[in-house]
Amino acid sequence: MRAILLSAGRGSRLDPMTIDKPKCLVQLGQRTILDHQIDALRAVGICDITVIGGYRYDRLAAHVMAMSPDQRPHLIENPFWATTNSIGSVWLARPWLSGPFCLLNGDTIFEPSLMAEALSSARPGINLVIEQGPVEADDMRVAFTHNRVVTVSKLLSPVIGTARSLGIILSPDSGGRAYLDALEAVMREPHGEHSFHHDVVNRLAQHLVVHPLIVKDHAWQEIDQPSDLAAWEARLLRDAA
Repeated sequence: MRAILLSAGRGSRLDPMTIDKPKCLVQLGQRTILDHQIDALRAVGICDITVIGGYRYDRLAAHVMAMSPDQRPHLIENPFWATTNSIGSVWLARPWLSGPFCLLNGDTIFEPSLMAEALSSARPGINLVIEQGPVEADDMRVAFTHNRVVTVSKLLSPVIGTARSLGIILSPDSGGRAYLDALEAVMREPHGEHSFHHDVVNRLAQHLVVHPLIVKDHAWQEIDQPSDLAAWEARLLRDAA
């Protein structure tokens, strides 16, 4: 399985930390967000990793080159990061989406145990990792039944969208072909380049089964603003105590 990290964004809500480096290189403890993600993936046996960068790609490339050769992920530059949404980075990952893949937002920190559970529970086809519970205004909300995702959108009412996406999409087999077809269909729509990559999952859910992978009792954090950094760093300190 190949992991694809969507790490092209700047993360302006983390200014001034992201003035001269991409969001994925913001420090969390002694390591960057990217380092935490790579470590968690390798801990569950996913060592084939591609990182798609954009903003301050030079800093990302330098960071990766400083790693030992056997630890370096594959790098792809998205030169259109500022004029497209996350779907633009997914478009560049097309060569790896027809086989087993794990597609992740580049700003989601998670415990290895969370990914291990998701991998062990994933069913053939496309799977979306979700968490039930209260949703916040900026969450990617998910409406689902016990065995399939119904709709994915930030615009869902909290009454309907009773779960939030962690930004992790898994395809343990060749079911990614359906994902590719949906990706191409979304990109062909007017202003498709401004779509979120979750719009691909939403399109799939209208035509095929997208399996919900419900995780609980595992730590994870989407890093959008300084308070998110503080919350995860506090967890690191508690774990180390």
